[in-house]
Amino acid sequence: MSESIIKVSGLGKKYIISHEASGKYTTLRDAIGRNIKSWIGSSQRNVSREEFWALRDIYFSINRGDAVGIVGRNGAGKSTLLKVLSRITEPSHGKVEINGRIASLLEVGTGFHQELTGRENIFLNGAILGMSRAEVRAKFDEIVDFSGVETFLDTPVKRYSSGMYVRLAFAVAAHLEPEILVVDEVLAVGDAEFQKKCLGKMDDVSRNQGRTVLFVSHNISAIQQLCNKGIYLERGKLVMQGGIDEVVDRYVSEGTNNTFTKEPKGDISVTHAEIDKRVNGDLMTVTLYIRSNIQSSMPVSIDFRFYTLTQVPVGFASIGTFDYEKQVNLVHGDNKIIATVDVNTFAIGNYLLNIDVTRPNVEYYDRIEDHLSFEIVKETEENRSLQQSWNYGSVQLNATIKQVN
Repeated sequence: MSESIIKVSGLGKKYIISHEASGKYTTLRDAIGRNIKSWIGSSQRNVSREEFWALRDIYFSINRGDAVGIVGRNGAGKSTLLKVLSRITEPSHGKVEINGRIASLLEVGTGFHQELTGRENIFLNGAILGMSRAEVRAKFDEIVDFSGVETFLDTPVKRYSSGMYVRLAFAVAAHLEPEILVVDEVLAVGDAEFQKKCLGKMDDVSRNQGRTVLFVSHNISAIQQLCNKGIYLERGKLVMQGGIDEVVDRYVSEGTNNTFTKEPKGDISVTHAEIDKRVNGDLMTVTLYIRSNIQSSMPVSIDFRFYTLTQVPVGFASIGTFDYEKQVNLVHGDNKIIATVDVNTFAIGNYLLNIDVTRPNVEYYDRIEDHLSFEIVKETEENRSLQQSWNYGSVQLNATIKQVN
């Protein structure tokens, strides 16, 4: 019988969220001014508060040596769960039993002391894990070699790039022999070669060394490659736990639609988007409704990012990101945008469409992610031999756009 190393019973994590009674979204300048008024006692704020459950009534157990992939859309509670398991965040109720040392790599900036050098942080992390200096020294060369940051080892980590930081942080977490290795989406910061290297190390840690791995990623193919078990979260609740293929199948089948609607938030936001579920012709039409709360006309760029359902990036189309003269000028109020995309460069199959609304290199406004999907069902001479394994950016799609106000 397998030994349970993590057991979660009735786990819940609650946050208190404050809302302005007016419901008005403000700029940073307004927020600073409001705080100054509050400090001097002249603010007449009417704030309401509500409970938000990031996790609620979660029950599961994980056996020693399992590699567990945790899937779910943004806001499902994946990162909160890892923080609770890593004892970074206290649960609001419920019980978590952990039988082993945990090394966590959750986000850039955690786990290291910013003023210490890379060398000093390696020994600090070892001490936190309960290792002696001699034990850390025995692993030191292996850690440095894996990370590839030897040249900067005696530099304070606050001067590291995000990629260097993650390289060293992962090397420390993976090589100091914790019983449980917890890794969030932070690996996406590294380059493709390093991501592959990390996946190989995690596979070795689980299969050959018998240690437990918890892995959160939107790269479903990486999760299926590495993990034997899966946990599917949605809106803070456990949907399913089981074999990784069964969990992924359910997540993919429930996760997409051809329409998406949400309440407006902020200066500029997408309130509704719609595409055809099945694309038979040469063109796919995407209709967007964008709400602008800015009084003057605002030029924005709209980017379309295409992925397979297993999160492999296959295409990119932009309206205005690379040619400012083609940016869309949003008027105050509701704007209707219709885009058409040539789909002949897609192989037959199912895809996700993510949409970004930005001012390139200036400001990010809104994103639709992991909600819209479509299917290519028509075989053409152009798409017959295509495979769903292209590198990102290798498919530059043709797209046109018009504004209907």
